[in-house]
Amino acid sequence: MPTRSATARYQGMGKEGQGYVSTQSGVLADSRYGFGTRFEDGPGTNPEELLAAAHASCFTMALAFQLAGAGFSDGTLDTECKVSLEKDGEGFTITKSALTLRAQVGGIERAQFDELARKAKENCPLSKVIDAEITLDATLA
Repeated sequence: MPTRSATARYQGMGKEGQGYVSTQSGVLADSRYGFGTRFEDGPGTNPEELLAAAHASCFTMALAFQLAGAGFSDGTLDTECKVSLEKDGEGFTITKSALTLRAQVGGIERAQFDELARKAKENCPLSKVIDAEITLDATLA
């Protein structure tokens, strides 16, 4: 199985510092992050946004494979993930990763859909490493 990598660089310290994050694939290349992108509305990204993107894509792919394994081949899965960062003593803690799924899957019964979505939420690799509450609000159209 492949090993994936990313790099981060931070120049300066604290609020005045500026970070840059890059991914092995090049999708992110010296993308800016820092205090302004994490706690304000500054241009760039932040760790929570990257985690939300990773969790949404991991869960969605896991569900797509669960559905394919159950014999479904037609449909669309749209997932939003919101990661909550809260003050914790002198630092911060990620307390929640909330997945919201809107799905169209031809021919599936609601109970089977709910079971497959639950399995995907519990078994996608990112869900297994996130030490926070993980919720799923799934709508089947």
